[in-house]
Amino acid sequence: MESSNLPKSIETSKTPQIVAALVAIVVVLLWKAAGWAGALIGALAMLGAPLFAVMGGSSALAWLLHPSATYHHLRYLAPTVLDERFAGSPILVTIPLFTFVGYLMAESKTPDRIVRASRAFFGWMPGGLAMVCIVASAFFTTLTGGSGVTIVAIGGLLYPALRQQKYPDSFALGLVTTGGSLGLLLPPSLPILVYALVAGIDFNMTFKAGLVPGLLIMVLLGIYSAYIGIRERVPRDKPNLKEMGGALWLLKWELLIPVLILGGLGTGLTSLDESAAVAALYTLLIEVFLYKDLSLKKDLPRVAKASMSLAGAVILILAMANALINFVIQEEIPGKVLEAMLRLGLTEKWQFLIVLNVFLLALGMVMDGFSAILVAVPLVIPFAARFHLQPFHLAMMFLLNLEIAFCAPPLGLNLFISSFRFNRPVVSLYRVVLPFVGILTFALLLVMYVPKISTVLVEGDIAKARAEAEARHEAPRDAWMLECVQNDRNNPLPCTPEDEAKWGASKTPEVRPDQGADKPKAAAAPKPDSDEDDLMKDMMGGAPAADAGAAKPKPSGNAEDDLFKEMMDGH
Repeated sequence: MESSNLPKSIETSKTPQIVAALVAIVVVLLWKAAGWAGALIGALAMLGAPLFAVMGGSSALAWLLHPSATYHHLRYLAPTVLDERFAGSPILVTIPLFTFVGYLMAESKTPDRIVRASRAFFGWMPGGLAMVCIVASAFFTTLTGGSGVTIVAIGGLLYPALRQQKYPDSFALGLVTTGGSLGLLLPPSLPILVYALVAGIDFNMTFKAGLVPGLLIMVLLGIYSAYIGIRERVPRDKPNLKEMGGALWLLKWELLIPVLILGGLGTGLTSLDESAAVAALYTLLIEVFLYKDLSLKKDLPRVAKASMSLAGAVILILAMANALINFVIQEEIPGKVLEAMLRLGLTEKWQFLIVLNVFLLALGMVMDGFSAILVAVPLVIPFAARFHLQPFHLAMMFLLNLEIAFCAPPLGLNLFISSFRFNRPVVSLYRVVLPFVGILTFALLLVMYVPKISTVLVEGDIAKARAEAEARHEAPRDAWMLECVQNDRNNPLPCTPEDEAKWGASKTPEVRPDQGADKPKAAAAPKPDSDEDDLMKDMMGGAPAADAGAAKPKPSGNAEDDLFKEMMDGH
């Protein structure tokens, strides 16, 4: 209160001192908790070091400072990064392709066509233009994967229109700011793909699971928009079938993009990366040759450069995060954290859900969405497995937390983008987004405590997996992986007391060789010395299935032999 009476120059001069003091306090706490290495990395992160450098440096220091000299090799960063299940993942090809599609659409007149079509179909309803903003933002974010792009492209178009139609300024600004994170739960959202890669779940089923929660959020925001429209007596457009048809016809080519992607995946005609490649080529052709919004010579090099720069940064962060996850899993850090939390009394499912959502909200405000997924998922999986959470239920809670974190005060990414785009102080946006954050939080509570919202569309797949296992007179391992989070996906365990009684709580039949072939691989510990036959089996990826659940062998003590076997191990 008193500081407001000080000259502005004095207030400004104090800001660096306050920031420096906070940084110093955090560094000291990290020094006490994690030693000089943790303090150094924390200081670099707070001083603005690139995230990939922080993650890569953390991983390198972790291996070099390992208590066992066997692990003192930077080459231990590589096994999971260069492994075919990461480096060869179709999702890594999909990221730059979808990013390219998003940039092509943002740089063309696609946002204008989306807004026109949405206005034709929803403008006659109470709060119609606000619903236009919700639908257009969700559709655009789904295809571009970037909240910032949506705020700039769709928000920039609709904010003036909302104000012109007499919507309150606070509502209009809050809506376009929140709209930047809508669509993250709807296919073919990039965050869903990255989450599926890290968590080791089927991305097609995750797409299906996200439909109901994603539409629920849009319906809740639509109800609030209708209430505001009625309360403020906002004028509405008259229904015009001719305009609806004309606007839809003008948008027809862009509407085929999700049809190409989801149709190819659903029918099995194309794989994920093939669908992305078809969508990228199709978008380029329609924007350059049909709509002629972009020039092949003038615009394409600029758009390609900008999109590939962003995609390259995302992939680099993914690689460095994967290297760090290698160490985290090798040292069984999630299990140790789980044991510590259980000792503190975290024994009930509802307690875990509360802690989980607070943790994800805080993490989502200080990290971009991809980094938050990569850092948090390996830590959360053991807890989720301990409390038998359904994997798609966990995925929807995780991604919905990211939606909220993007626009939640004080550090939500959307707040800073909206502040820059509409030339408003960030602090002034805190109050205007609170009603929307409240609605998203209500949706999160519904999703959290009514798991069926996230699982209703995948229950048929679970039942089918059970029926197939029953026909083969085998344990329904595939169904278990869909029913509850598994700590070890190569050795799935029962999810219900009935299955535990029938198949055993801690043992399952022998794992098939192809089990988990499309799942990301956990870090492998160096193997002890073995004879030539065993080495050949390792090189060929033919270790017996019976070893899948065996205890982790100790290193031989010979660093070069252990390293060679680690690099050649096919698991």
